[in-house]
Amino acid sequence: MKITVLGCGAIGQIWLDALARQGHEVQGWLRVPQPYCAVNVTDTQGNITNHTFVANDPLFLARSDLLLVTLKAPQVSPAVKNLQSVLAAGTPVLLLHNGMGTVDELRDLQQPLLRGITTHAAMRDGTVIKHVAAGVTHIGPVSRESAALSALADSLHQALPDVAWHDNIASACWRKLAVNCVINPLTVEHDCQNGALRAWPQQIATLCEEIAWVMAREGEHIALDNLRDMVYDVIDSTAANVSSMLQDVRARRQTEIDYITGYLLRRARAQGISLPENTRLYDMIKRKESHYARQPIGSGLPRSWQ
Repeated sequence: MKITVLGCGAIGQIWLDALARQGHEVQGWLRVPQPYCAVNVTDTQGNITNHTFVANDPLFLARSDLLLVTLKAPQVSPAVKNLQSVLAAGTPVLLLHNGMGTVDELRDLQQPLLRGITTHAAMRDGTVIKHVAAGVTHIGPVSRESAALSALADSLHQALPDVAWHDNIASACWRKLAVNCVINPLTVEHDCQNGALRAWPQQIATLCEEIAWVMAREGEHIALDNLRDMVYDVIDSTAANVSSMLQDVRARRQTEIDYITGYLLRRARAQGISLPENTRLYDMIKRKESHYARQPIGSGLPRSWQ
């Protein structure tokens, strides 16, 4: 397959490396156009690979069999809309990011649209991307045109297992959103690694209760005990990790809060539900963002999509 990866941050580089090793023809696509992109990845066994791939080639993009989007949620819609006129009408677009809401923003996209979530963990260490933990990637259709594309899951699984196809990807997305709504903002509030959140069980319980209310109204019923167990499973399995939102706040970058807790709050308003604790955390994150947005530092501005 010929695949363009839109966004060459940690997850993007892992996919570029994995797809190339499987024999696919790949290119990266950067916000600031460049003819090539360097990929330096250390896998979960400590093996180091270095590649240089073509980047930002419109002809390659027009002939691509897949556009894999690994940008952060706030960057997704403008970036995809900017490329849609070059993409062939039948080229699938797979969104792979935290949070929800981008599908609504891309409802007029003519290309088949798929949504995915992943539990692969990666982090940047200088110029090297470390694949910290292997995980599972769940993908599925969000449009009628993409419902027949389940074979994509098999191709992606061969490159970076595990990849699972879901006819109803919304349920998996809601469960990932629920966990993110708890862990991400709480780690920012307490400035801690994920595992330290066990010190605040009452906050976790309150957040889970509010999230479960919204999920039930949205047709995604989940027992409260099961939701709490899911959250604690992730807290324990990623105990040494620094959440992506805390990394963003520490680096004075825009977070994905509008597509995580912000999406939850929008759905709650539509259902006539008040979520005091989630609202408090959302407002806290937005205050932090507005504070460092008023004091920009040039070195902190992203030079390419992350």
